[in-house]
Amino acid sequence: MTATTDGSTGAANLHAAPNGDPTESTRTADDVMAVARDAAERSVEHLLGRQDEQGWWKGDLATNVTMDAEDLLLRQFLGIQDPDTVQAAARFIRGEQLGDGTWNTFHEGPPDLSATVEAYVALRLAGDRPDDPHMLRAAGWVREQGGIAGARVFTRIWLALFGWWKWDDLPELPPELMFLPKWVPLNIYDFGCWARQTIVPLTIVSAKRPVRPAPFALDELHTDPARPCPSGPTASVASWDGVFQRLDKALHLYHKVAPRRLRRIAMNEAARWIIERQESDGCWGGIQPPAVYSVIALHLLGYDLDHPLMRAGLESLDRFAVWREDGARMIEACQSPVWDTCLATIALADAGVSPDHPALVRAADWMLEEEIARPGDWSVRRPELTPGGWAFEFHNDNYPDIDDTAEVVLALRRVRHPDQARVDAAIERGVRWNLGMQSRNGAWGAFDADNTSPFPNRLPFCDFGEVIDPPSADVTGHVVEMLAVEGRSHDPRTRRGVEWLLAEQETSGAWFGRWGVNYIYGTGSVVPALIAAGLPAAHPAVRRAVDWLVSVQNDDGGWGEDLRSYREEKWIGHGSSTASQTGWALLALLAAGERETRSVERGVAWLAATQQADGSWDEPHFTGTGFPWDFSINYHLYRQVFPLTALGRYVYGDPFATAAAIGAGTGKGA
Repeated sequence: MTATTDGSTGAANLHAAPNGDPTESTRTADDVMAVARDAAERSVEHLLGRQDEQGWWKGDLATNVTMDAEDLLLRQFLGIQDPDTVQAAARFIRGEQLGDGTWNTFHEGPPDLSATVEAYVALRLAGDRPDDPHMLRAAGWVREQGGIAGARVFTRIWLALFGWWKWDDLPELPPELMFLPKWVPLNIYDFGCWARQTIVPLTIVSAKRPVRPAPFALDELHTDPARPCPSGPTASVASWDGVFQRLDKALHLYHKVAPRRLRRIAMNEAARWIIERQESDGCWGGIQPPAVYSVIALHLLGYDLDHPLMRAGLESLDRFAVWREDGARMIEACQSPVWDTCLATIALADAGVSPDHPALVRAADWMLEEEIARPGDWSVRRPELTPGGWAFEFHNDNYPDIDDTAEVVLALRRVRHPDQARVDAAIERGVRWNLGMQSRNGAWGAFDADNTSPFPNRLPFCDFGEVIDPPSADVTGHVVEMLAVEGRSHDPRTRRGVEWLLAEQETSGAWFGRWGVNYIYGTGSVVPALIAAGLPAAHPAVRRAVDWLVSVQNDDGGWGEDLRSYREEKWIGHGSSTASQTGWALLALLAAGERETRSVERGVAWLAATQQADGSWDEPHFTGTGFPWDFSINYHLYRQVFPLTALGRYVYGDPFATAAAIGAGTGKGA
């Protein structure tokens, strides 16, 4: 292989055409295999070099500047500003500003009003002047979009903390919500775990309605400073929107007359709930937003900043910071070591690394230590289920997730560990827990079973993205694949999962991607699962999926899908080629028996041609989701693990294809 001027590598036997696709007239199957093997070897060395000495991998998790802006607003609210931190955060926020003065929420995405408002306010806190050119452009665009009044509820809550917005003009969220029994609609367990962890502390904030002195005015962000919150139309009482609008008005009236003793008891109950869920590292749920709001809520209830709970919480927030070489400071919304480690283990094993390689054994040891052995919120709906799963983060014992557990099991099965009995026992617990978390419809959500209430998303308060956790095709696919590898293809629960997946296939042949972008991710997750569970490659569902993937392959040989596919049909399956999405498409095609087809060869050639000199791939595009469209993620390790897994399976085949087929044929585990 030879390095190109942009740092990528080109193949000696594959001549690059002007569009980046190697000239097919000079390409043979042996040529493709040679460059695939070489690219895989280089990628293996790169990935091995990124492992922490404790055994884990973790790539940066990039989202958008609202994380950084809200971190500065929190410090302003608590009075703990540090000049160096403020300026480092401001440097990052300025660096993300677009030429028109706005900020977006994913690479090459459209401007976002809430992100622009929050970034603007954060830069004002950092000392940027409203008459600076970059600030004038931002403020002008905000006014064109309707001003602060058009921003999401969370943005306006942050502004209300400083009197820049009126609490009366925000949806009400009473702490008495804590008293609702688990069978009553809109009880806290009707919300997805991420929303639940955020809403509970915000009930305290909503009840207290604090206002800190504003260091400056924000008149320049209103279309009419005299009427910053113009009233909008009220929906018909016959519609759900109308019902919930009137419910919100009733809750505002209740706020004025709420019995003090009852409200105090409710806030104390919310505080108890929050404190019980603080993790050993001081964080809440391993994600930044609930930690921020929990710190504010406890502070409003009288917890001093030197209190051990508060000190631990604030220290945990500092660990979300990524300091860059240019002095900028980026805040991660979350950290993904368990997810990254299991995916890296799978990639390395599938790319020919020996199953007893020290790196894989260290990874297995670390994953085994991360198993969660106590009940969490999931046990509210599954009280009899024995614990045995894995979470996404370093510390998150309250919220193990089904997706990580499935992939950790698949990773552990690839390792030849000196204490195999320990591995087998952990896998057995993980399989049992995942089976117990199956929803009534036969599929699996991410964190909870049967978290499908239609009401939370209708609340005026909940305009910040998905707030429930219904089953998804990608998670269900991973669980079905894991169960098949464990010899449970004929287990009735596995078959119900397969049936659900077949029913969820779109007419195009693709599957919707909930936790990755988008139909390429969903399809890349489901097809290998169906094949592992015993469906033949000739099955109509598999053929439709193959046809769809081939139809959306880019001219350069890769695959890509823009985040706008969640809102605009024309983007479905379309976007700039990326390493991770090309990897997903190839995994599906390889599972479906397409290894020797032109489409697969072109995809493999694209990965080899775009690999950088150090064995890695670059990927500025966001291919992960927290909430489809509303909260997008760039997992920096996706660009390494998924291409390597695909290249490995192209060169060496699927390591479990035979075992899964045997399990499917014998009915083992039924």
